[in-house]
Amino acid sequence: MERATFGGGCFWCTEAAMKELEGVDSVTSGYAGGHADDPTYREVCSGNTGHAEVVQVEYDSNAISYDELLEVFFATHDPTQLNRQGPDVGTQYRSIVLYHDDDQRTQAEAYIDALDSEYDDDVVTELEPLGTFYRAEEKHQDYFEKNPNDAYCTMHAAPKVEKVREKFAENVAAEH
Repeated sequence: MERATFGGGCFWCTEAAMKELEGVDSVTSGYAGGHADDPTYREVCSGNTGHAEVVQVEYDSNAISYDELLEVFFATHDPTQLNRQGPDVGTQYRSIVLYHDDDQRTQAEAYIDALDSEYDDDVVTELEPLGTFYRAEEKHQDYFEKNPNDAYCTMHAAPKVEKVREKFAENVAAEH
């Protein structure tokens, strides 16, 4: 298994979208890219820790490539919105790719460079090496799966899941 770490707004939405994919073994919501040790959700939401809400994806690279994960990640959020996604505002909701090695950095750089020409506004996605990943509290794990009728989930996570199922049908796991 390999790992990839992405932040594209609320981790509930990104987690739900990534869990749809064939070859993805697990998706864990958490925090990364900040300066405080072992932050809590409340601390991250304050904007004072520097962390982003992120997901860490464990995947089988024989079944799905890192480039395919990048494609899904960028298709399910707006990489031109600085420090926000939809109704969520703050640096904790920034668009960020946290690479695990030089290959991921190179692939993400190339993907972002190519993507920049597709938008009228600049792509503001940050690209940084992954430092420490902190697993979010248990109530945030599998949130969409556990709370599909939650108003936030129906308005924001569900459309991303549907987009993945439609646009990336060939990569969607059979059980979905």
